Amino acid sequence: MKKNVSEAIKYRRSVRRFDKDLEIDDNIVKECIENAVLAPTSSNLQLWEFYHITNKNLIEKIAKSCFNQPAARTAKQLVITVVRRDLWRDRANDNIKFQESNKESMSEKEYKLVMKYYKTTIPLVYNNFLGILSFIKYLYAWFLGLFRVIYRQLRKSDMRIVAHKSAGLASQNFMISMAGYSYDTCPMEGFDSIRIKKILNLSKSSEINMIIGCGIRSSKGVYGKRFRIPFEKVYKKR
Repeated sequence: MKKNVSEAIKYRRSVRRFDKDLEIDDNIVKECIENAVLAPTSSNLQLWEFYHITNKNLIEKIAKSCFNQPAARTAKQLVITVVRRDLWRDRANDNIKFQESNKESMSEKEYKLVMKYYKTTIPLVYNNFLGILSFIKYLYAWFLGLFRVIYRQLRKSDMRIVAHKSAGLASQNFMISMAGYSYDTCPMEGFDSIRIKKILNLSKSSEINMIIGCGIRSSKGVYGKRFRIPFEKVYKKR
């Protein structure tokens, strides 16, 4: 029986070791990736790709580039979330085509605003040239910000953060979905990104957001009780 959302969130732990004798269903993992892409994403650009690794030899190669940590070495499958900021033009055009095909669902004013956003605002924000344009945009926003409210996250580093935040939300969707099936995961940031990109033949402009080990937890897979900072320390009601 599938767990509800609250049950899945509470069930999910970062599992460091997976049971070597228990397999997981490729199709269920794929379904969970389909849930991942339903996550909110900045400007609906969906600047991500998901690599579903089921080949045992490939898992072994990737595990070595993850320092052979148990969460990678014992994983039955891997899911790698990749950020693709370089695809912003293609993804913006995909949004434009979609909105054009659904023009009847919007008012004329809404349609014009959406078209202007993807044809003018997105290129303004994402276009860059050797980091120079992003710095000029940052200074321009800083100056205008002295007089009115304005969007300020316009540097290349800002846009990287935006893209990785969206990819992180999608990865969390995936892990919660896996927990709903009583499947376990472990998000890993400890890896050699250059070697992983070579293994997967990724473009130089792509960036690995995280590598997620997948399987079913072994008896020693969870390292102790869950610890969280007391809620009163992190909850601020104003």
